[in-house]
Amino acid sequence: MQGDPEVLEFLNEQLTGELTAINQYWLHYRIQDNKGWTKLAKYTRSESIDEMKHADKITERILMLDGLPNYQRLFHVRVGQTLTEMFQADRQVEVEAIDRLKRGIEVMRAKGDITSANIFEDILEDEEHHIDYLDTQLELVEQLGEALYIAQQIEQPDS
Repeated sequence: MQGDPEVLEFLNEQLTGELTAINQYWLHYRIQDNKGWTKLAKYTRSESIDEMKHADKITERILMLDGLPNYQRLFHVRVGQTLTEMFQADRQVEVEAIDRLKRGIEVMRAKGDITSANIFEDILEDEEHHIDYLDTQLELVEQLGEALYIAQQIEQPDS
């Protein structure tokens, strides 16, 4: 089935965003795990895997529309040096994704590609949950201080 070029462009742009988020979340997960923040690391790892699932859905749709998924490109991966910087960097990825998804949904609906719009709407719902989580964590860090927040993220390893 031949897809609309503008829809395919939006799908590939969002794919780039998802691939970027996968890498950024994964790197933050590894940093957090290395620092011993195991509870937070587990959550961040699951966020990266969520982004992988989004990338897979988008890839599948691009292929169905006879397009070529672009796995060659990434946006800028932001690496936080502190916990707050990690949360802020991850939040920025989500803000950009939400904007891109909303624009894509509008174009897809205008072009009559309801299936692609529905895929974007499902991803949008997930990204809104991600940003809500990050906003909550940033508020907690501000209220508790970074050291106390981090103390809550430590888990003793199994013996």
